[in-house]
Formats: sequence, structure tokens, C-alpha cells
Amino acid sequence: MPNDEQETEDFAQRTAAVEGLPLPDRADAFSALHDELRTRLESGGTTSA
Repeated sequence: MPNDEQETEDFAQRTAAVEGLPLPDRADAFSALHDELRTRLESGGTTSA
């Protein structure tokens, strides 16, 4: 599987896992995902998670 497709699949799995967390924990988990995506975008989107 090409790297971009694998990263998309990994992100989808991580997002689904966050959705299963108790509500108070979700905010922190989504914040961490947001920070990671921002960093990846700012670096040109080539940084692997």
C-alpha cells in the first residue's frame, strides 16, 4: 500500500479509536491529533506518524 494511503488508513483508525474514549479523554486525544496534523502540514506533509 502506498505511504499516503497507509497514513490515511492509520489516521482513520486512530480517529475511530478516539471516538471510543470517554468524553473527557476525547478532547485531549483530538487535540493531540490536531497538533500532529498541523505539524505534518507545516512540514510539507511528509512527516510520518
